[in-house]
Amino acid sequence: MTTTEAGATAPSDDSTQNATHGYHKQKDEHLKRLRRIEGQIRGLQRMVDEDVYCIDILTQVSASTKALQSFALQLLEEHLRHCVADAALRGGDEIDAKVDEATKAIARLLRT
Repeated sequence: MTTTEAGATAPSDDSTQNATHGYHKQKDEHLKRLRRIEGQIRGLQRMVDEDVYCIDILTQVSASTKALQSFALQLLEEHLRHCVADAALRGGDEIDAKVDEATKAIARLLRT
């Protein structure tokens, strides 16, 4: 297991490192989207630095949060369509593990 920045653990076996992930086909689009979100966060830093009114900053925080949530949902959908569906085709214990993994990811998203 590896520890992510948020303190959660992620599988670190070689099969997840070398596999083609569900987001692979949209990787460039995802990176573009994440760069836009990064720009929103930098904008928040600039707003605080410039002593912008609290409510205006909170409005931008909300927009940034929604953008991240939307990205997460897209990534989750791709995971279900690719990784979970592939495990279902293979059968065995792998499908149970993938469904459990996806369920835990959904639970983490719901806590935010």
